[in-house]
Amino acid sequence: MEKRAVYTNTYRIALGDVDFLKSMKLSAVFNAFQEIASRHADHLGLSIQAVELKRNAAWILTRIRVELLRRPRWNEEIRIETWPQPPKKYEFERDYAVMDNEGNVLLRAVSTWVLLDIDKRELLKSDSVAIDLPAFETKRAILCKLGKIKPSGTPEPVYKRVIGISDIDVNGHLNNSKYVDFIVDCFSIEQYRSCRVKSIQVNYVQEALPGDTISFFRDASALAEAGLIYIEGRSEQDGRTIFTSELEVEAL
Repeated sequence: MEKRAVYTNTYRIALGDVDFLKSMKLSAVFNAFQEIASRHADHLGLSIQAVELKRNAAWILTRIRVELLRRPRWNEEIRIETWPQPPKKYEFERDYAVMDNEGNVLLRAVSTWVLLDIDKRELLKSDSVAIDLPAFETKRAILCKLGKIKPSGTPEPVYKRVIGISDIDVNGHLNNSKYVDFIVDCFSIEQYRSCRVKSIQVNYVQEALPGDTISFFRDASALAEAGLIYIEGRSEQDGRTIFTSELEVEAL
């Protein structure tokens, strides 16, 4: 069977995917992207099981940016597409697009993944695995560089959270979508209800493991002028930065 450069799946937004406003949760968006990326990797012979068996490695998401033109609603049917870019030395870039039944683009995203040696905790070069594709789809969902994220002012503490068993994934660390739930929890109900998230970028810097305590910090000093909110997580144990993120929002 010929391998597909662009992998497509249809999905109906379930009750567990939406927030109290009946819109698709940001974490559910990340989960949907994670799931279709996993299915496409399996289709290409690079599933979670395959890379662990062949290279003792795991797929790790390091950076992702999502632009939200319109959030899908409860019970809405959507079509999700994903495609990889030609690999770089260590990085595998993967793009996503989400459309409604009329073909209107609702969401688009770009992401960067790496292969991590499970025992040594070292990055593997991209040529350590072969991607069996006749040709890559070279279009980009978003034309941007996933660079570092820095605050405009001084981040202020919001809350702390201990990572539990229900937060971790098959790699034994905090799952990428859980970070997004924790980011959203840095908003009050009133703040969340009164704004629309136009984009979110998350840079995953360090692993968070069960039992770790993460302190969350928020900087809204660029909100009035640029509509930007910076949120980061730091290890309570040693002060390491666990993740950085930036959300672009607009008032409703």
